[in-house]
Amino acid sequence: IRSLLFVPGDNEKLIVKALASEAAAVIVDLEDAVSPDHKPRARQICREVLGARHCNGKPVFVRVNGFDTDHTARDLAAVMGGFPSGIVLPKCEHADDIGRLSHGLEVLEARDGAEIGRTRIVTVATETALATLQLSGPRVDPTGRLWGMLWGGEDLSASLGAQSNRDEHGAYTFPYQYARSQCLFAANALGVVAIDAVYPDFRDLTGLADETRLALRDGFGAKAAIHPAQIAVINQIMTPTPDQLDCADEGM
Repeated sequence: IRSLLFVPGDNEKLIVKALASEAAAVIVDLEDAVSPDHKPRARQICREVLGARHCNGKPVFVRVNGFDTDHTARDLAAVMGGFPSGIVLPKCEHADDIGRLSHGLEVLEARDGAEIGRTRIVTVATETALATLQLSGPRVDPTGRLWGMLWGGEDLSASLGAQSNRDEHGAYTFPYQYARSQCLFAANALGVVAIDAVYPDFRDLTGLADETRLALRDGFGAKAAIHPAQIAVINQIMTPTPDQLDCADEGM
């Protein structure tokens, strides 16, 4: 999985379009992309799409609302019966959050007759100052469910009260480069996929390509997207060429 496409959970047409795209995986978003009064409907749409098997074998993750809200349990109870590939947990500030989510997933997998442990977890690892700092300490995943860690600069910028997270040339400023590095180190220490943040300007494919090349250079294994137009660029850059695969084989 090299590309993961976010799509609002309250728009069935966009979800189906995302599933038909070239994205390696889709993340149905019940959090930031959905207003509070639309969340019940978004849960219903997400469950219906999963149940209708529109996925055609494409991995589908669901980003639920974080534990700092009262929506998490409702989100999980509503969508787990559709057997999503995984759950994306935002604002993950403590390693214990992974265990807490895993326990809830186990209960719901048992409820729905699913294989225990089948549902993977992706954390959004740098959305607050505390979450970013916690990545420096020892981290373990006793659940065995953690598949990837995604970093992001938009919510972190709001958490820090920053005026911007990029400089006049469009590059991330130091606090966000630090958060990005923290996520990369932590993911590799845990042996899971490091996922680079979305590139917000979906019309700027040149900027997207430059940022994706940097992600690949530094060791990220995948990049998230917010628009189908971004997927071809990400897939092309993040997929190893035959020459790169040959070099990797020779080095083993």
